[in-house]
Order: sequence, then C-alpha cells, then structure tokens
Amino acid sequence: MTATSVDFHFDVMCPFAYQTSRWIRDVREQTGLTVNWRFFSLEEINRVEGKKHPWERDWSYGWTMMRIGALLRRESMGDLDAWYARAGHALHVEGLKPHEPAVARQLLRELGFDPALVDRAVADPTTNDEVLADHRRVVDAGGYGVPTLFFPATNDSSGGQCLFGPVLIDPPTGDAALRLWNAVVAWTEFPHLYELQRPKTAADQQAITDAFRPYLQARDWVSINRGEVIEFPAGPEA
Repeated sequence: MTATSVDFHFDVMCPFAYQTSRWIRDVREQTGLTVNWRFFSLEEINRVEGKKHPWERDWSYGWTMMRIGALLRRESMGDLDAWYARAGHALHVEGLKPHEPAVARQLLRELGFDPALVDRAVADPTTNDEVLADHRRVVDAGGYGVPTLFFPATNDSSGGQCLFGPVLIDPPTGDAALRLWNAVVAWTEFPHLYELQRPKTAADQQAITDAFRPYLQARDWVSINRGEVIEFPAGPEA
C-alpha cells in the first residue's frame, strides 16, 4: 500500500492533533508526501445546546485561529502550514496563548506575515464558511475529533477513506516515523476495520498530563472527556 497525499484535519487547540502533525511533517520530509491542511472545530462538535456557535461569537478560540489559517491558505498551503506549526508550538510547547488577538498578531509578525491578517480574517465572513465546510466534511464521514486523516481514492476503490488518529504524545521520527506511516496506510486496505485501541492506564494518563502541561496551563477553556479521548476543548461561554 502506498499514499502520496493526505488531508490532515486539525484544530490548533487540540494537543493530540499537534503531536500527530509533528509526526506527519517528519514523514513528509522523508518521503515527499503532500499534506493538505484542513480544519475541524472542537468548539462546535462539543457545543452545548443553547450556546452560541463559534461563528456567532466576535472571537472564538480555535475557530478564530482557523479563520486566520483559512485566509493564509488562500495564498498557499505553505502559509497555512507555517501558521499551524508556529501557533501549535506556541500553545503546546511554549505555553503561550495564540488564541488571544495580541499573541496571534505577534506570531504572524514572527512568520513575516502582516499582523493585520487577524482583523481581516475576523472581518471576512467567508472565512467562517471555509472552516465550517472542512468541519462538516469530517462530521459527514462519521468523525468526531482530530487528528482525522483523509486518504484519496485509489484505483481499486470507489472513494477515499477517513481515519481518526494516530493519537500519540511522543511522535516518532526517522525510520520509526515511516514504520508508523506504513502501518496507518496499511489500515486502509481493510475498510471494515473500525477500531484498534490501547486502553490507558493510570501511568498513561499521568504521562499525557505531563506531556501536555504547557497546553493545560495556557488554555482558557473547559475540556471535554469522551471515554478514552481526553482534553477536547469545548470553547468559551456564549
């Protein structure tokens, strides 16, 4: 089994998606894999009935960061790639708050982008449309979180495949990254193989907490626990 491209759905707020993005970047560097960055909103999927949708707020956490990304993606996928890498590192490694307008502007400035992109993204309602379209793609495929990967259709299939994961906290590099990539791609050979999950022990939960400490300290939202999937941000109050 081979794959030359993949669509990677993410929310900047998700610590698991960020770790997986580090792995897929390593795979891309070694293989020339094309990674198309797409969006998914944890604020929307975990929205409590009666609360505002993230696009109905003047400012939302992950949603607004993705609206900035949507504006950058119009110029090039590389611009969005750089934004996600920097904003993700700021939140999940440095413990900064890229979901705050001032910090977002500073990160854009560091990347050589116009910090006014923050205000332009918020003023442009079509950036909402782009984020929502990507989000609905995952939901329509039965997805509920990130990282979610979409593989293109192959000659022997009628359509592409969608996989949730891999979910990890210590992304492999080098040969190990490629072995994991090959294992993920091999999964697509079995369209009715739905789940293979490792239960989390108390030690695993502690390791996750330790790995995500910068994120836990920087977040300004409440996290939602869904079974074995933890730390899915629910977004600000309406």
